[in-house]
Amino acid sequence: MTQTEAILIAELKRGSKEAFDRIYRLYAGRLLGYCLQYAKCREDAEEMVQDVFVSLWKHRESIRQEETLRSLLFTMSRHRVINAWRATLNSPVYEDYVNYRNEYVENEGCRRMEYEEYVRVVKAAIGRLPSTQQQVIRLSRFGLLSNKEIAVRLSLSEQTVRNQLSMGLKALRVWLEESLPVAVVMMILNIVNK
Repeated sequence: MTQTEAILIAELKRGSKEAFDRIYRLYAGRLLGYCLQYAKCREDAEEMVQDVFVSLWKHRESIRQEETLRSLLFTMSRHRVINAWRATLNSPVYEDYVNYRNEYVENEGCRRMEYEEYVRVVKAAIGRLPSTQQQVIRLSRFGLLSNKEIAVRLSLSEQTVRNQLSMGLKALRVWLEESLPVAVVMMILNIVNK
């Protein structure tokens, strides 16, 4: 950002607590604002920001950034947000939503979609699929099971699981494109494929 921040980073790498405090004052408010967008309450957001700075201090000697810590700190915050929601909701859809908000809300013509609406649209689209495809996609995406695990659980062959997943994703692509921006649809379907 500025030459001053570059100096603070160099001092932080050498273990300066004063440099750490100045970096904290420079970014803590912005990171808190970012985390508040996603956190259930202010205390959770404050804890996420605190975790980011604890991690920054612990790993100060391995920081590769030399001019600004902005992208590093916001990336670390994003990971804390996703981990917090995964721990409380066990819902990877929230990660998709955070990515959506980070990457696509700022595009012109793209309205901001609230999380509940986002989940409703995705679940409604999945609910339109045939029963086996619904089960396969839910176990793959929400249950985080591999194709092999799904095959065992549903008493299907792995090939059948792959086929049902593929057909379901194609149908979802069509239905979701009606409700969500194309970039978000591709992100969801790519993550579902994992």
